[in-house]
Amino acid sequence: MKVGVFGLGSMGYGMATSLLKDGHQVWGFDLAQDQVDKFVAEGGLSAGLKEVAPNLDVVVIVVLNSSQTESVLFSADNGIVQYLSPLSTIIACATVAPEFARDMSKRCQQLNISYLDAPISGGAVKAAQGQLSIMASGRKETFEKVKPVLDSIAETVFELSEDAGVGSAMKAVNQLLAGVHIASMAEAMTFGMTQGIEPEKIVDVISKCAGSSWMFENRAPHIVDGDYSPRSAVDIWLKDLGIVLDIAKDSGFIAPMTATALEQFTEASQSGLGKEDDAAVAKVYAKKANIDLPS
Repeated sequence: MKVGVFGLGSMGYGMATSLLKDGHQVWGFDLAQDQVDKFVAEGGLSAGLKEVAPNLDVVVIVVLNSSQTESVLFSADNGIVQYLSPLSTIIACATVAPEFARDMSKRCQQLNISYLDAPISGGAVKAAQGQLSIMASGRKETFEKVKPVLDSIAETVFELSEDAGVGSAMKAVNQLLAGVHIASMAEAMTFGMTQGIEPEKIVDVISKCAGSSWMFENRAPHIVDGDYSPRSAVDIWLKDLGIVLDIAKDSGFIAPMTATALEQFTEASQSGLGKEDDAAVAKVYAKKANIDLPS
């Protein structure tokens, strides 16, 4: 299929290269020209939006948030929807509020463009391997139409509903757990260190015990290695857990553990750690405990 991928960050780049490996024609778009050049060097395509858009079968949007998603789709100067064929499909992957996803779907459908509300999970490594999990909602015929693309980027595609917004609601559930687990991992690692346990020993033991989680096993080694190069940055959790709490507030639901985790990420961001790997939230605990993390 002819696919445009908007957003060649750690997730989008891996998805774009996975599509290339499966034989799709893939055009990459990103504000960072070096990412586009890197993608072209691997066999990807690059061209002007107005030139490419009418021929695209699928547009995959892998940007940071709702405002960037809306800008890619509907900005007055360069929104892609105005150039797409009515037979094309949008696959929107950013973490957004369900109501936003429903609004985007409605606006696309008014132009006879199909829309999948399709948040992703799995991290940059699985994106590059084409093994993401996708929590998607949209019309049954839309899933069938873009199945070759979904098969190329995902190991598991959850078809949750024919109504947009359900995918984003499920992603909020996932992000609630993931954010709390990262904060808990940081708390557990630094707590163990205050008891004289070497951080690598904590990882070795807990990874084989009931207290483990995917986030513990993925992020705790970053602390052991002293490596905070951003695979997923601290500031992402201010957005994602903020979305969870907004949804909860609108629903009259109290989410105290989410609120507590968000406080830790907020403190990390305000301490200048916002662009570091989200495991850097451990530095907040370490500073208060007056301990040194591995360098």
